Amino acid sequence: MAARFLGGSISYDNSLVVIVVAGALLAIINIIIKPILVILSLPAILFTLGLFLVVINGLTVFLVSALYPSLHITNFWAAIFAGIVIGLVNYLVTAILG
Repeated sequence: MAARFLGGSISYDNSLVVIVVAGALLAIINIIIKPILVILSLPAILFTLGLFLVVINGLTVFLVSALYPSLHITNFWAAIFAGIVIGLVNYLVTAILG
């Protein structure tokens, strides 16, 4: 979904397998690496009243792009935007189902 908004900044092979594997990698990174990033950047998160979490989400999406070559994100701003879109979709799905 984020790839459609950004045009050429995010590209992937048109396959459901690529999306599923990238989502699984993102879930693993969110479980293992994201808590460490949040703890290390806690002063920045408090100073920006939580807005730095958007940057951390962008970092995790960019890390997935670096680890999985079938998903290609050209720049960090595209990764931040993808993190925002993923977060909003996650919020909407949680609100509807929960």
